[in-house]
Amino acid sequence: MKADHAAALADPLLSLHGVSVHFGPHCALQPLQLTLSRGERLALIGPNGSGKTTLLRVLHGLQSHHGQRTEHQPIVAAMLFQHPFLLRLSAWRNLTLALWLRGVPAAERARRARQALDRVGLGGVASQPARTLSGGQQQRLALARAWALRPDVLFLDEPTASLDPSAKREVETLLEEFADDGMTLVLSSHNLGQVKRLSTRVICLDHGRVLADLATHDLFHRDDLPAEVRLFLKGELPWA
Repeated sequence: MKADHAAALADPLLSLHGVSVHFGPHCALQPLQLTLSRGERLALIGPNGSGKTTLLRVLHGLQSHHGQRTEHQPIVAAMLFQHPFLLRLSAWRNLTLALWLRGVPAAERARRARQALDRVGLGGVASQPARTLSGGQQQRLALARAWALRPDVLFLDEPTASLDPSAKREVETLLEEFADDGMTLVLSSHNLGQVKRLSTRVICLDHGRVLADLATHDLFHRDDLPAEVRLFLKGELPWA
């Protein structure tokens, strides 16, 4: 099944053609075709082991694979992992070091770091060691670090899985704001409510296969979905 993305596909960012991933004898991702366009908010869903994180890493360019990955235009990308790695430094230094590594000129680093901390509501903890922040604050700091890089695409692997409801909503609000500003989002999530709130398109995976690729509204309202997709949405997909 394919979503109707005619308008979005007018500005493609990257495509996968016949891409697959094997870890030894195990096929983690079966051959697939996929085009990601500027401004999309793409969610990857499916049970554990379905290939969500593998596909996310392939799209970002972190995962070796068979087949062709094509960038249609220069892309600045950033990735937020489920458990983001923060250095044993202040929140401020975590940001400025990331900007230095990305090659941002020294004169611009402080301005970007301040903007990023203020954007996520952490301006008051700039000097505090990053690892002493709460879980929600650490996730917001990781988002600030990614946002400061001015990415075209932000990849997120279960971005709120370990957060309490209040912190989840804070992170979701930031992601909605980033998307409203034109940033392309690709996230994996087990939280179907979050998928409904944040995405415009959903790819459902199982055993490395793409079972459905639909506009978010269609995925949750169509009656002709594959049986595995309907079972997953009901929380009834059995373990392999």
